[in-house]
Amino acid sequence: MGRLIDGTWTQQGYDTDSTGGAFRRETSRFRHWVTADGAPGPTGEGGFEAEPGRYHLYVSLACPWAHRTLIFRQLKGLDRMIGLSVVHWFMGEEGWTFAEAPGTRPDPINGARCLHEVYTRADPHATGRVTVPVLWDIRRGTIVSNESADIIRMFNSAFDGVGAVPGDYYPQALRGEIDGYNSRIYDTVNNGVYKAGFATAQDKYEAAETALFDTLDWLESHLASRRYLCGDRLTEADWRLFTTLLRFDPVYHGHFKCNLRKLAEYPVLHAYLRDLYQHPGVRDTVDFDHIKNHYYRSHDWINPSRIVPAGPVQDLEAPHGREGPG
Repeated sequence: MGRLIDGTWTQQGYDTDSTGGAFRRETSRFRHWVTADGAPGPTGEGGFEAEPGRYHLYVSLACPWAHRTLIFRQLKGLDRMIGLSVVHWFMGEEGWTFAEAPGTRPDPINGARCLHEVYTRADPHATGRVTVPVLWDIRRGTIVSNESADIIRMFNSAFDGVGAVPGDYYPQALRGEIDGYNSRIYDTVNNGVYKAGFATAQDKYEAAETALFDTLDWLESHLASRRYLCGDRLTEADWRLFTTLLRFDPVYHGHFKCNLRKLAEYPVLHAYLRDLYQHPGVRDTVDFDHIKNHYYRSHDWINPSRIVPAGPVQDLEAPHGREGPG
C-alpha cells in the first residue's frame, strides 16, 4: 500500500486510527469531463472534446470501480476509439504496476512502470491515493478523470456523435430514480463491502455489515417483480451494482467478512447477476484470476498467508429466467 505525497511515492496504509476504526474513501482528485464539443462538464475545466483515438483508459481487471468503465467501453463500442492498459493484479509496495502477466497490458502512452508515474506525469506534485480507473488525454498529456462514476457517464453519451454504439444508460426521464438507487447502493453495497472489510473496530464493522445486508435484502424483494432496478430499462445503476455482486461470493463474503449470507443464497439477486453477466460483451470484461489474486494476495494485513481459496464454484452461464420480471 502507498500514496503520493507532493509527487513522491510513500508507503502508507489506510488511516483508520483517526476515524475510530472506520474506513473512509478518499475523494477522486481529477474530475474533468469529456464532452461532445469540449464544453465544460459538471466539474472541472473544458477543452476535452470527444474524438476517436484521443483518450486512453488505465484499469485493473480486479477492481470493481474500474470494471464499470470497461463494461461501458464495451457496451458503447468504444474499444475502437479508446486505448486500454491493464495493470497487474498484485498491488504491493509500488502500488499498481504494469508487470507482465496473463491479462495485463503495458502503457504505450507514457511508458510507465507503475501507475503512480502516470499521476505524476499529469501533476508532478500530486498527493493522494493512486487508483484505477484513469482516463488519460493523449493530446493534452494529462488525466481527464480518475472517478469511475464520471467516466461511465462520459462513455454513455459524449462519443455518440463520433460513432459510439447507440444506447443511453442514463436517460433523462429516469435520472432521479437512477441517482436514488446509486446513492443507497454506493454507500451500503459498493463501498459498504470495503467499510466492512477494512474496518479495524468491531462496531464499525458491524454497522457496515448490517447496512450491507439490509440493502441486499431490499434488493432481493425489489428485483422479484422487475427485471432491472428501473423496471424493464437497463441503466447505469444496474452496472454499478453488478461489479460488486460479481465479486461478492468469491471475495467479499470471506475475505471482507461479509458472511451473514452468500449471494448464492439470494435466488433473485443471483439470477439477476447471471442475467447481467450474460449480457452481450460483458463476460469478456470479467477475469476471476485477477479478482481473486488481487484481494487475497495484496491485502496481507487481512490475509497474511496470501493463500487464494479454490472456491466457490459458480455457474454464471446457467439460465437466469429473468425475461419475465419488468
